[in-house]
Amino acid sequence: MSAGGLLDGLAIVDAGGEAALNAPGPEEAIRALVRAYFDRLGDREVHLRIGALKPDERQYFVAGAFMVTPDKRYHMLVGNVNFPPEQQRLMVPIDGGHPGWVYAHRSKLILKNTDEHGEFRQYLKTSRMGSTIFAPLIWKGEFMGQIVMAAQARRTMRDEDLEVLVACSRVAAGAWVAHGGPAWLAANYPPANAFYVDKEGV
Repeated sequence: MSAGGLLDGLAIVDAGGEAALNAPGPEEAIRALVRAYFDRLGDREVHLRIGALKPDERQYFVAGAFMVTPDKRYHMLVGNVNFPPEQQRLMVPIDGGHPGWVYAHRSKLILKNTDEHGEFRQYLKTSRMGSTIFAPLIWKGEFMGQIVMAAQARRTMRDEDLEVLVACSRVAAGAWVAHGGPAWLAANYPPANAFYVDKEGV
């Protein structure tokens, strides 16, 4: 990462961390951190390149956290930014798609171009995303969930974006626990507005 990129990454973690720790609750903390990186990660001009978008596509972003439900059956969407309102509580099977891969491997992941990954599954109702990054939230050895970001245009997400997301995931894990996230999750699961998808996607 360049010096400028490092400083920008530190600024994202600094601003997002402060907002998360001052938030009134666990979901608000996650959303505050997500908002800090939502507007700044990714190549913001890649959609202008030939092949980045198909004729019927437009560039846009989504981000949020997928938290492991108490029964470990699902990843539940928490603190999202720009997901469809009806998918506020998107419920992805615990072993579904690449969120399932991150859960199984307890590892960060980048898909620069999802067209190159035949196993990619679309869980977003509006469209298939072309580029995405994932970073796990692990607290004292326990996998609690993951923060994610995705874009419609292929190759939007870069290695340096994943590095910043991983740094944000450390803050997200601490803020989630500090705000009583596990107890909040237990009290709000299963959600009344759950939007369930199967492993094969929508």
